[in-house]
Amino acid sequence: MLWRHLLGMIYLIYDSRDGRMETKNNLLSKLTGGLPSSIRLRDLIRQIRACKTAADERAVVQKECAYIRSTFREEDNTWRCRNVAKLLYIHMLGYPAHFGQLECLKLIASPRFIDKRVGYLGATLLLDERQDVHLLITNSLKNDLTSQTQFVAGLALSALGSICSPEMSRDLAGEVEKLIKSSNVYLKKKAALCAFRIIKRVPEILEMFIPAARSLLTEKNHGVLIAGVILVTELCSLCPDTLLYFKKLVPNLVRILKNLVMAGYSPDHDVNGINDPFLQVKILRLLRVLGKQDDETSEIMNDILAQVATNTETSKNVGNAILYETVLSIMGIKSESGLRVLGVNILGRFLLNIDKNIRYVALNTLLQTVNVDNGAVQRHRNTVLDCLKDPDVSIQRRALELCFALINSNNIRTVTKDLLSFIEGADPESKAVCSSKLFIATEVHAPTKRWHIDTMIKVLTLAGNYVPDDLVGNLIQLISESSQLHVYTTQQLWKNLGNELASCQPLVQVATWCIGEFGDLLNSSEGVDAEPLNVAEEHIFGLYEKILYSYHMTLLTKEYTINSLMKLSVRFPKSISKVKNMVDVFGSNMSTELQQRSVEFSSVFSKHDYLRLVRNRLNITLKYVH
Repeated sequence: MLWRHLLGMIYLIYDSRDGRMETKNNLLSKLTGGLPSSIRLRDLIRQIRACKTAADERAVVQKECAYIRSTFREEDNTWRCRNVAKLLYIHMLGYPAHFGQLECLKLIASPRFIDKRVGYLGATLLLDERQDVHLLITNSLKNDLTSQTQFVAGLALSALGSICSPEMSRDLAGEVEKLIKSSNVYLKKKAALCAFRIIKRVPEILEMFIPAARSLLTEKNHGVLIAGVILVTELCSLCPDTLLYFKKLVPNLVRILKNLVMAGYSPDHDVNGINDPFLQVKILRLLRVLGKQDDETSEIMNDILAQVATNTETSKNVGNAILYETVLSIMGIKSESGLRVLGVNILGRFLLNIDKNIRYVALNTLLQTVNVDNGAVQRHRNTVLDCLKDPDVSIQRRALELCFALINSNNIRTVTKDLLSFIEGADPESKAVCSSKLFIATEVHAPTKRWHIDTMIKVLTLAGNYVPDDLVGNLIQLISESSQLHVYTTQQLWKNLGNELASCQPLVQVATWCIGEFGDLLNSSEGVDAEPLNVAEEHIFGLYEKILYSYHMTLLTKEYTINSLMKLSVRFPKSISKVKNMVDVFGSNMSTELQQRSVEFSSVFSKHDYLRLVRNRLNITLKYVH
């Protein structure tokens, strides 16, 4: 046991791995089978990244968690900070780490700054306000908020803003309000952001921060000014009375924004040649809140908004961000008509940008502003229609929504032509959406019913099976109500029935319904400009056989067809036997619906034929009266 005696004589030994001193007890523990020594965070990260499978990673994490638990039970303070840091990394990987909550509280209570920093970081990640442990941190936060060291108070403000509960917010709001009024710029900025989070959680205590928030808008430090603008924006959004209070500061905000726009190069705040774009964006948002539905306040803002819109450089993305907020502010307040046109023109330039994100933002904003100034947006209709050809699906769908918002009685023919071209090459989901919305738009703005019916037949042909089911019923209702177009519609539907019937089943459903109702008008020349079709009965029944006996046709299409077939027994009395034979085939069909219809129709032929004759006489009488 000589080696053990020699080790006992050594009090400290230098550990070359991390430059720290390791005590003799830890070294003895390693050599005598006790707890393993604490590895560094970087070593743990290397071990986890070296794992080739998820099982290997879980094994490493479980082994390290077991060691960390054992050190927590042993109340070993030597590596507490390091172990909590490793535990936070394990938590980031998605493994449970809630057992380290109390250790985070112990680190927060430590006088060392490094311990406090890791402890507050752990508290923001591991603590939950639904647990009682969350309340134990309140006293430590209160002590640190009054600390003479600004960095300790800053840690407490950051943690409070992240994990504040309603109870904690009420207890510590006074300390935060005092820090907002302090002379330390670092603390004022953090305190303002912390107050912003507090009033979001507890809106009823916002009156406490109103005087302090107003004083922040007079600061020269840009960081404090941004935090103050954020706080004031939230105060105005939560309370209408506060909104009236801060409207008095609009001239001050306009002056600050004007100085930012007109000032020369400022190395401390320059971003790609623009003076503090972050502050400009925040002020524009606040002006939008203050000027909403207020003519007097909006009038004060008009000039500065025009200056920002005309003087901001658009070659950089920073300038585009400012222009975007400017347009939102112009459309959000009671601005002049010329200023609104300027804002829409900015969005029109965005549509020509090569960046897809900017084009998407422009379409989204135009969609929001189309109800504010429809005439200004109409000037960019051709550019919006060109966006339908963009390969990006998200841009296509936003452009599609905007196109339907721009449709009116004057441009319905032009826009519909482009939408039909879009349907032809669109994806299935877009075909369904465009078909449905196009029917609604044409129903409202169609110049004539004939044009409306022609357009919907083209939609059925181009969209095929992606047409929604409700569109079929709506079109049938439209045709039935247009009595003067029955001949024309029936003949047009017959002409559009091609060889690929299975891919256009909604068209087949509408066509079979029309042929069943008005099949005797197929060869009529009444109200038709072209020559009569001269369709033989054999051709019609041949088409019906092709539909009914096809495996590709849906049950709904066959139901439409067999109903239409029964009606044709009245339209074409000479072909009753052929109709009866075709109907009887489905008396033993696997589909209960088709089987039931076939049996009922066969019963009409055999036992209740007078019903069919009565229907025939009734149709003749109605036609004569008409």
